[in-house]
Amino acid sequence: MDPMQEKLQEYAKLLIQVGLHVEKGQTLVISSPVECAFFARLCATAAYDAGCREVVMNWHDDYLAREKFLRADDAVFDEVPLWRQHFFNDYANQGAAYLAIDAEDPEHLKGVDPDRRVRSLRESGKALKDFYRLQMSSGFPWCIASIPIPSWAKRVFPDLSEEQAMESLWEAIFKAVRITGDGQSVRRWQEHLENLSRRKEKLNTLHLKTLHYTNSLGTDLTVELPRDHIWEAGDDCTCAGQPFVANMPTEELFTAPLRTGANGVVVASVPLVHDGNIISGFRMTVEEGKIVSVSAEQGQKVLEAAISVDEGASYFGEVALVPYDSPISNQKLLFYNTLFDENAACHIAFGEAYPCIEGGRDMDKEQLKAHGLNDSVTHVDFMVGTADLSIVGTTRDGREVPIFVNGNFAL
Repeated sequence: MDPMQEKLQEYAKLLIQVGLHVEKGQTLVISSPVECAFFARLCATAAYDAGCREVVMNWHDDYLAREKFLRADDAVFDEVPLWRQHFFNDYANQGAAYLAIDAEDPEHLKGVDPDRRVRSLRESGKALKDFYRLQMSSGFPWCIASIPIPSWAKRVFPDLSEEQAMESLWEAIFKAVRITGDGQSVRRWQEHLENLSRRKEKLNTLHLKTLHYTNSLGTDLTVELPRDHIWEAGDDCTCAGQPFVANMPTEELFTAPLRTGANGVVVASVPLVHDGNIISGFRMTVEEGKIVSVSAEQGQKVLEAAISVDEGASYFGEVALVPYDSPISNQKLLFYNTLFDENAACHIAFGEAYPCIEGGRDMDKEQLKAHGLNDSVTHVDFMVGTADLSIVGTTRDGREVPIFVNGNFAL
């Protein structure tokens, strides 16, 4: 078999076996761009090989998405069709596995009216609330992974031909997901997840009260954590005990901040691709948890729209620790894709919080709010990690503990 085809099949099996751990008799929903149909088919075959009950496809297309936001009737963005609500909510309530193949032109929605995007996101968040609630609380196994498409590859490697850019991006993705062609990626992932788990336990034994971020870009931010917070790693289990890895690749350890506990200035370390637009050179000022001002060299209106989707969009919902020395960061590439860029550097998310507190998965929205967690229909990660990032933790008993020194874990 062709070596590339072997790697593709190994990648598909990795997503099904480790990313989702698809069980016999389970339904799998695959969301994929039409350009990635060949890989979606490989994933479907791997799922049926694992005993999947049915593979259900949800196709989408950058071109048609752009056409819709530019030319559709304005009322379209204030409604969500009933069939779409049932599609996502019903499968989520049934415990179906969900694989998202994430590949898009980083600027496919450039020039689209931000108001249309905000309204669409707001209505989608309301209509698909069961899906998003179960996703955030691990009610079903889900995994996001990527493969190259030409428009994305050319953004990452602008000086190469389209063919060369695609080859280079494939190589970078395979490195990031630990595929070398020897068929041992599942074993390597098991070892990687064990290492993340050991470091997670170290963090959980500290019982941190605050994290203080500083670096030469100008970040000077203090984030308070809920008293009963817990740290999570990239691997997880559903409420029914099915293991999954939500992001492949993943290098992060993360928790939820106290909604009103962030104060200071945070500066993004790399551009953010959000809603088909690039936002770069941006910083945020935060007071009592709320983002009170933003500035950006590019994409400021998009950023302003993103933090105004609802009230919770202007508060933080996640802090994540990622070593600067990692398989992704060491490639020294800007992927223009949050899945990769967030796993190359420490990041923070504004919007919805994961229920990273003791007993959080069994709590409803009001109970989570009572414990200090943020609620929103959006969740947007942006990168803050640098080679000189310092993070100093303060424990509940007042001890200062270096968490990051020069961009990497000090634990």
